[in-house]
Amino acid sequence: MKLSEMHKQKKSVLSFEIFPPKKDHELKNIDKTLEILCELNPDFISVTFGAGGSANHNQTIELAKKIKETYHVEPVVHLTCLCYDRGQIDAFSKELEAEGIQNILALRGDRNPDIPEKDDFAHASDLIQYLKTKGDFCIAAACYPECHPESDSRVDEMRHLKGKVDAGASLLLSQLFFDNNYFYRFVEDCRIAGIDVPVTPGIMPVINASQIKRMVTLCGASLPPRFEKIIHRFETNKEALFDAGMSYALSQVIDLLANDVDGVHLYTMNNPAVARKICEGIRNII
Repeated sequence: MKLSEMHKQKKSVLSFEIFPPKKDHELKNIDKTLEILCELNPDFISVTFGAGGSANHNQTIELAKKIKETYHVEPVVHLTCLCYDRGQIDAFSKELEAEGIQNILALRGDRNPDIPEKDDFAHASDLIQYLKTKGDFCIAAACYPECHPESDSRVDEMRHLKGKVDAGASLLLSQLFFDNNYFYRFVEDCRIAGIDVPVTPGIMPVINASQIKRMVTLCGASLPPRFEKIIHRFETNKEALFDAGMSYALSQVIDLLANDVDGVHLYTMNNPAVARKICEGIRNII
């Protein structure tokens, strides 16, 4: 089923993100994570995409096929474009179509000095527009409640986001954030800008201090004082930080659902313990 149809059928769509294991022995962990996640009957599970190389194609598609065929959950395949040309995107889209995978999260991708960029797609909107001519796909796009790190201004951010929707994006999945007020204001700005597609918040539970510092640097999310106190207080106690981080994430999710958001997208980091804690915390709420 296409994501656009899911959002027509229910108010809040629940989804998870996982990434292809880098090592063969990690495949067992993936199955354990998927079993736990699928107990909650998510509407879809998205699979991330590597920065370059055919191996990333294979791993992403194989995991998406497993989700669809073994667990009977709709997969969403991430697809980046900065380091790929039209021929490579054509091959990838044909393979997705052959496997019956209808949903794509179209991304520009992060710049990597070790991987040469191609000239065919400079922005995610270029990829979205191109994919709409290549098959009957439902395209999702990424959004940043606190602005993309490369945006010049809030107005510039909304202009680029509107470009993604005008190019054919049917919904938006947000990057992580730790203050729900940023997300609520962001959705208001979207509606004022004429962006009327569903906007789903992305939540990442923090289970170690180095992880959060890395993610904040990558996506530009800010840390509320309450959250900073949690990190500073428990960063040297792994178990305590896990419990505190999960509790904080669950409080965000509960508040979002109470405010009738279009859905919740949870970044699981392929961690079965994270997946189980989330499922236990929102089983009756969702």
